[in-house]
Amino acid sequence: MRNLWNWMLVFSGLGMVLVEVLLGAFTGFDFALVGTCLMVGGGVGLFFGSAKVGLASTAALAAVYLVFFRKYVRSKVTAPDKPSNVDTLIGRKGVVTEEIGPHNAGQVRVGGEVWRATLVEGSQETRAAGQSVVVESVDGVTLHVR
Repeated sequence: MRNLWNWMLVFSGLGMVLVEVLLGAFTGFDFALVGTCLMVGGGVGLFFGSAKVGLASTAALAAVYLVFFRKYVRSKVTAPDKPSNVDTLIGRKGVVTEEIGPHNAGQVRVGGEVWRATLVEGSQETRAAGQSVVVESVDGVTLHVR
């Protein structure tokens, strides 16, 4: 009967790890790591044959993770909100490398990369090679410039 608590710790920890796997790290690996603490604590309790040792080691491992390592793990798992390469192009200046007309696309160099470019709607002025333009929007691989 004294090992019942330890087995419950092991199986509840296994359940948390499986939930984490099913959710696809949606919880930021908290379920997996706390579940691992439960399994290891239960295993320690089984090794020593004491439910008190199992519960105490589980609590200690979980506390160490939550206090010292959770913030670090979260910072490595979550991606910062950085705009993609395409989003960073909007508002940047570029230089026309191939003439852009109201009804024909050309090319623009922005930040060392050459992009297909068209004029924004309503713009009737042709942009010759060497002229500066500003990126208004992006549609796939085409920049809309003014």
